[in-house]
Amino acid sequence: MSRMNGQAVPATAVDTSCDVLVAGGGNAALCAAITARRKGASVIVVEGATKFYRGGNTRHTRNLRCAHDEGNEILTGPYSEEEFWDDLMRVTGGQTDEELARFTIAESKELWDWMTDTGVRFQQPLGGTLNLGRTNAFFLGGGRAMLNALYAEAERIGVDIRYESPVTELEIDNGFFTSATVGGPAGPYRIDARALVTATGGFEANIEWLKEYWGDKADNFLIRGTENNRGSILRLLLDKGVEPVGDPTQCHAVAIDARSPKFDGGIVTRLDCVVFGIVMNNACKRFYDEGEDIWPKRYAIWGRLVADQPDQIAYIVFDHKAMGMFMPSVYPAIEAPSLRELAGKLDLDPEAFERTVTDYNAAVREGTFNSQELDDCHTEGLSPPKSHWARRIDTAPYYAYPVRPGITFTYLGTRVNREAKILMQGGRPSANIYAAGEIMAGNVLGKGYLAGIGMTIGAVFGRVAGKEAARHAGN
Repeated sequence: MSRMNGQAVPATAVDTSCDVLVAGGGNAALCAAITARRKGASVIVVEGATKFYRGGNTRHTRNLRCAHDEGNEILTGPYSEEEFWDDLMRVTGGQTDEELARFTIAESKELWDWMTDTGVRFQQPLGGTLNLGRTNAFFLGGGRAMLNALYAEAERIGVDIRYESPVTELEIDNGFFTSATVGGPAGPYRIDARALVTATGGFEANIEWLKEYWGDKADNFLIRGTENNRGSILRLLLDKGVEPVGDPTQCHAVAIDARSPKFDGGIVTRLDCVVFGIVMNNACKRFYDEGEDIWPKRYAIWGRLVADQPDQIAYIVFDHKAMGMFMPSVYPAIEAPSLRELAGKLDLDPEAFERTVTDYNAAVREGTFNSQELDDCHTEGLSPPKSHWARRIDTAPYYAYPVRPGITFTYLGTRVNREAKILMQGGRPSANIYAAGEIMAGNVLGKGYLAGIGMTIGAVFGRVAGKEAARHAGN
């Protein structure tokens, strides 16, 4: 035996077997693995990343959204299933599988107790523009701490976890899974299993696949999460006759600092200051209402909006009054004592830049500014308007952030039923293949995003997939 990432591994690849094989290593995968193991199944988790980078996009999360009938020491008040449903309808425009969406919301009520019983700890909500203290539970220590708690529980109860072990092939015959080929540290080997849970995310890190739908625009996309999410298992499943779900051009895409790395910049690159200023493209033209709605219901539209601008870049512009009202990026804002000097630093046309800000200022009708609700500060006679939080940009120094589309995860995935069972072409449920997390999130998210719901979908369907996979294995 040798050791890799602190874990003993065979010196040579050895075929093996288990009741439930879980592919993936994030929130959805661990929820499935823990649940299946608690039901008595033998479970192997294969994670393509190293131990340090385990967990996919879960490493970068901060919270999950959950319905609850009353507040507690962390959640500041009740959040009913119907309010959750209304919020989801607003961001998706009704593009969701209602049965699965309502099921997700109802099951989310159990997540607080399940997570805390599993060792996850929560903290007081963050301030700023998120306004999530009532609806979302924030992880103490963030997503990595939450992951560490799940891994510790999985290891404690006997889940076999294998790192640097990507699945390279699946044996599926007429919807029945028999084995997977895994590329382990010692070479490829086969794992036979009675059931398979796929929780391997989307294909957002596969730029060539993105370009099939976005064209050359995708070259300017930044990937907020892991570069391991290349959609290899999703492609295998689709090639094996699994029914797809979701628009391949839809994704969770936010505006992030244009100076961010190509991959794995995480949540610290996101910018939450749009509502406090204006956004213009490199022709110095505004292109959308910056104050349309409360930020958690609109922040995830800005990635797609920027993707449609020339060269896939835009600039958030604000003044000194806004500083300190939002969580800043890991990079400092670009600062200048005048608008013209700021334009110069951004390499934009100073006259056009100043004219856009001047026209905006002239249209502002200031009222009672309140960043925590839909206030009465708005513009008149301006297209596009700014519906709320409109204040003149007139107090030096002036600031800007350059932003590009930051892709979190894609919505093209596998269609599932409420047992988390993957559906084959024609709608027939597979015999023993389940999906959870981003790989099936398109069932619930036809478009748009609601802060924290990705973790909700992953945890809900991870638990369901683990339970059903263990049940199948036991039968």
